[in-house]
Amino acid sequence: MEKSSTSIFVFGLYLVGMGLGLVVVPNFVLGTLGFPATDEIWVRVLGVVTLVLAYYYISAARADLKTFAQWTVPARIGVFVAFAAFVVMKFVGPVMILLGSVDLLGALWTGWALRAEK
Repeated sequence: MEKSSTSIFVFGLYLVGMGLGLVVVPNFVLGTLGFPATDEIWVRVLGVVTLVLAYYYISAARADLKTFAQWTVPARIGVFVAFAAFVVMKFVGPVMILLGSVDLLGALWTGWALRAEK
């Protein structure tokens, strides 16, 4: 497995953890992120969508799909920018910057790995 594929595989595993958390123990995840507990289904729906994304990341990594890895870099940087903007606009607390930092660091790792593989 190429280094870029390893980076998206690891990010896929992170998404598995987040997705399972949102499906199985959503209020624990919400509380950790500073959101109030809820009985609404949207959190679990988001968890299922996150698990689907995890499947894409892990499958692409196992197939060494460089194009997919390239697509993820600006998208994950965008997640960080959006989360930071939500904090600046006071929609959410600063913990969202930490959550977005996982995306940013993963994107940087993938980007560096792709450059090294050229």
